[in-house]
Amino acid sequence: MALSPFHLAIPVYDLPTARSFYGELFGLEEGRSSDHWVDFDFFGHQLVIHEHPKTTSQEAAHTNAVDGHDVPVPHFGVVLGWEEWEALAERLKARGTEFVIEPYVRFKGQVGEQATMFLFDPCGNALEFKAFKDMSQLFAK
Repeated sequence: MALSPFHLAIPVYDLPTARSFYGELFGLEEGRSSDHWVDFDFFGHQLVIHEHPKTTSQEAAHTNAVDGHDVPVPHFGVVLGWEEWEALAERLKARGTEFVIEPYVRFKGQVGEQATMFLFDPCGNALEFKAFKDMSQLFAK
């Protein structure tokens, strides 16, 4: 399956702190930038953080129940290879990352079994990183 890179622009109310979070915690390479926004290579996709006043969803995330956990909405993220996901989870834990939902495998033994973890960036944007041992299960019902 050939995928096209997506472009996602998100609001951040503290550009220097968000820049450090994405650049240092995840090791994302910077692209173009200005005094008000920064492009990042987000696992092959274009993530842009734009300076913007705090939004309602950044102040208090809404949640929906999924597999017994309160999943923050909205959220964004990326589907990684299983080993890459495991390495990221270990790196984040080693750095003392505060998770909204700790890394775990959900829907065990079911269609769509997946590893997942959720965290917030310093500006309240929710991120999810997930992986499937069987990528053909990505859209399985």
